[in-house]
Parts: sequence; structure tokens; C-alpha cells
Amino acid sequence: MSEASRAVSFADAKNRFSNRVADYLRYRPHYPDGVLDFLRSQSHLSVAHTVADIGSGTGFLAELFLKNGNQVFGVEPNQEMREAGEEYLVAYPRFASINGSAEATTLPSSSVDFITVGQAFHWFKPEPSRREFARILRPAGWVAIMWNDRTLSRTGFAVSYEELLVRFGTDYSRVRDAYPQKKDIREFFGHEQFLTHELPNFQHFDLESLRGRLRSSSYVPTEGNPNFAPMMAALDALFAAHQQNGRVVMEFSTWVHLGQLTAGGSRS
Repeated sequence: MSEASRAVSFADAKNRFSNRVADYLRYRPHYPDGVLDFLRSQSHLSVAHTVADIGSGTGFLAELFLKNGNQVFGVEPNQEMREAGEEYLVAYPRFASINGSAEATTLPSSSVDFITVGQAFHWFKPEPSRREFARILRPAGWVAIMWNDRTLSRTGFAVSYEELLVRFGTDYSRVRDAYPQKKDIREFFGHEQFLTHELPNFQHFDLESLRGRLRSSSYVPTEGNPNFAPMMAALDALFAAHQQNGRVVMEFSTWVHLGQLTAGGSRS
């Protein structure tokens, strides 16, 4: 998707999760500790490094680095998500919440060693975000773009859940098509010398938590929409068909793209 069409398609990106914060906080997947192992081995991540987590949302990715002992600036433009992150991470004194965006973080120049992005890259405007990342990174700093990618085809449950999203989603296909592909990461870094690492991840859901997981998605109808009740009824039937001992498993791959920005800008 071009930068112009992305901007038009997702003009509401900074606000579209405002009424889903509680479900997002309770039911979205976190990031495995293996992310830290990968960054330590490939980019020498240490406790001394300062991290800017861009599009930090409710704070799941920031928490991974706070537990590691890092100072973390969580940059989030959505007020409701930002306030939820502040509450979720209140016990971590090394967390600072910033009202900013990928394109305008408000952070000082050359102020961070790592920039992390979790589940938010597709909402950014690539060129201005890249310029801003280059501005706030210290020399030889790193960018880690991460993604929990739901497995689509390994189990009957996964196939049925995907079919439900396609059937009832308000703009699911459009959002799904905007998820970053390797070519998008390559263009953002401006070279081929970035590393890609895959980690297994999963969640177990009972019926109530599966309902919450679905409601947390920005591309499904909200309560009051005529399609909301039929969607939830279809979800209940899906759960009944696939549950074992009252639970279903949603499988993910956690992808990590790690690299450094070139001085000359991205390639298109």
C-alpha cells in the first residue's frame, strides 16, 4: 500500500481503538521472553540501553523491556490507550508516557538506543516515521519491528475464526492487507541487511475471553451495530464446535524484524 493510500485509508488510526481499550488490555497476546534473547544476541541489548516504544498502546511490549531493567519511553497518540498503558505500567518507575506519534514523537534528537514497534507499524506513515526514527536514534541505534501474527491454517478453529472475521469485519480485509510484509520492512530500513526472527506464541480462551478477544479488534462491529449480535452468535457456535475441555487455542507467530536505518533514506 502506498503512503498516500495508507494515509487516506487509515485517517482514523489514532482513534479507532478508543472504545476497545478494556478488551484490548485483557485479551490481546503479550510478547514472549525470547524477543529479549534475540535482541541480546544480535544487537547486544543491555540494561543500559534506552528504548522508545512507538505506538506503545496498553504497554505490553514496553513491559518486556521494563522487566529487563531498561528505561522506556512509551509514545502513544491515542489518549485512551495511553492512559491504559500508564495505569498498567504504574509499578515501573523507569517508564515515561509520551503523548506523541511515530511521525512526531516529541523526543529529543539522538536520545534513544532502541526503537521498538509492536503491532502498530501498519498504522504509520512510512517516510515521516522513518525520518523521525533516524532523528531520535543515537548513532548505531537499532529498530525492532514486532508482530504477533495469528496462524491462519493449522487448525479448524483458526480457519473458522478467519472466516468469521471476513464475514463480519467492517474493514478486516483492508486492514489485513496493510499488515507489513517483508518488502515493506525492506523499504523502511532501506537495505537488505536486517534480521528476521520467528517465535511461537499462543493464547488459551474460554468462551468469555474469546468474546473479549474478538471485541478488541478494531475491524469488527461494536455493540449497537446490527451485525454485532449475529457475529457474537456465530462466535459462540464456532467455540462450541472447536472447544476442548471448555477452551480453544489461538496460535501466533511472533515476528521480529531487527535492523539499522541507512543514512540515505528508504528505497521504493
